[in-house]
Amino acid sequence: MKDMRPAGRMWHLYKMGGITPALTSMFDVQSAQQMAFMRSMMKEQRKNSLYDIPLDTVELVVFDLETTGFSPYNGDEIISVGAVAVNGDAIMEDQSFYSLVNPKRLIPEQVIELTGITNEMVDQAPDLYQGLRAFLEFVQQKVLVAHGTGHDKHFLNSALWKTSKVSLSHRMIDTMMIGKWLNPKLGKYDLDTLLQLYGIDISLRHHALEDALMTAKLWSSYMNEIRSRDIHSLGDLYTHLGNH
Repeated sequence: MKDMRPAGRMWHLYKMGGITPALTSMFDVQSAQQMAFMRSMMKEQRKNSLYDIPLDTVELVVFDLETTGFSPYNGDEIISVGAVAVNGDAIMEDQSFYSLVNPKRLIPEQVIELTGITNEMVDQAPDLYQGLRAFLEFVQQKVLVAHGTGHDKHFLNSALWKTSKVSLSHRMIDTMMIGKWLNPKLGKYDLDTLLQLYGIDISLRHHALEDALMTAKLWSSYMNEIRSRDIHSLGDLYTHLGNH
């Protein structure tokens, strides 16, 4: 007898016709198409071997998220995404991305005060899937960079699983980790402290695109120090950070 519980039925349908028909049978057509698109994108990303790419030519997307709180697994949601492309240490300010995201819940007052994003502003914004898809289409297969990647990775993984039942497969670099490695005696490694250390003007904080641009400038400032330590490829950098 075939196991017709959801997981068993899914496996049976997959064996009969592949992932897309299986998804379509288990979910509505729109949801199945969304999930198939995200799965395809993550599959393509896993094919790429990035370790040998020279840091001078690596294609990156530096990004930032604004959210309703700190825990995507306790109901907090993304409310904006900002990103900018970087090639090596060159910031491509003409290649940037910004979108509000409708969290489908009220934004706490303290978050409104911090970010300037109001409930009225997100009311007509793209939903989570639309915002996430637009962001990933901007990213393509590039390496992701953020300051304190744990927070952002948790929210991206939660969003991908919620919308598409898939996990993020992009490589990530954490500018906070690099800051700790390059400046082990600094003590504080928040974005403001490191921006001040490297003489980078602090503009509008807690705006996803502005924070992404400042983080990109921080990455660019790191590059000379990284090269001086005989680290010239993405693989070298990952290996060195893994040892610290």
